[in-house]
Amino acid sequence: MKRFKNLKKIINCISFLVVVLFLTSCSKSNEDSSNQLRVGMECSYAPFNWIQPTSKGDAVEISGGWYANGYDVYISQRIADLLGMKLEIIKLDWDGLLPALTSGKIDAIVAGMSVTEERKKAIDFTNNYYTSNIVIVVRKGSKYEYAQCLDDFKHAKITGQIGTVHYDFIDQINEVDKQTPMEDFPSMVSSLSSGKIDGYVSERSSALMATYSNPRLTYIDFKPENGFKFSPEEVSIAIGVRKNSDLKDKINKALESISEETKCELMNKAVERSYVG
Repeated sequence: MKRFKNLKKIINCISFLVVVLFLTSCSKSNEDSSNQLRVGMECSYAPFNWIQPTSKGDAVEISGGWYANGYDVYISQRIADLLGMKLEIIKLDWDGLLPALTSGKIDAIVAGMSVTEERKKAIDFTNNYYTSNIVIVVRKGSKYEYAQCLDDFKHAKITGQIGTVHYDFIDQINEVDKQTPMEDFPSMVSSLSSGKIDGYVSERSSALMATYSNPRLTYIDFKPENGFKFSPEEVSIAIGVRKNSDLKDKINKALESISEETKCELMNKAVERSYVG
C-alpha cells in the first residue's frame, strides 16, 4: 500500500512537471513568434531580392541553407531592427505572396510590389519605400534598340511578369503582339536573349540590373510624353500587410526614419552586389 502511495506521488510529480514544461514551451513559442517579423518575397527579382548560397553582402539566411539578398532585404532588416524584432525571410512564389499574408503565414510582403486598387481590396499597404519608372528591356542590335516611343513597338512580341502591373501596361502599345506572361524575370531575360520575345516591361532598377548581367541587353527609358501612362501609385513600391494590422503604423514610423539618401544608397548597393554576385 505504501509503495502504491509513493508511486502515485511520483506519477503526480511527473504529470505536474510535464504540464509546467508544456506551458513554458507554449509561452516561449508565443513570445518568439510575436518578436519575429516574417517577411515574404520571391527571391528572384534582382536588385530588389535574390537568392544566393552564402551570407556575403548582408544576406539573411532562409530555409534550405540558402540566403536572401537585395534592396528588399536591406529595408526589411532596417525595419526589423527599428521595431526590435528578429527578421525572418520566407521565400514564396510571386502569386503565393498575397495568400500567405492573408492566411497569416507571413506578417508582411516586401517584394518590390506596386500598389494597385485590386491588391488594396485584399491587403493594406504602408507608405512607399521606393519609386521607379516603367521601361522596356530589349536586345542590343535589334530594331528596337533605339526606340523613342511606344508606337515603335508596333507588332513587337512583348511580355511582362504574371500578376504585375507591368504586364497590364503592354495594352497601351498599339497593335502589339502581347505574349503570355512569364513567372519571373530570369525567364524573361532568357526568352529575350534567345530571341523568343522582342522585349519585356520592367521597372527601371531591375532593367538596369538585367543589362549589367547581360551585356547584350539594354532598355528604353521613355520621355514622359512618349512612354507609358501611369498613376504615381503604380510606380510606387510599398509594403503589404494584413487588413487593419497594427504593423502598418509601426512600419510607417520606421520608414520615416530611413532617409531618401539612405534608400538611394541601399538600392545602389543592391544593384552593385547583384551584378558582382
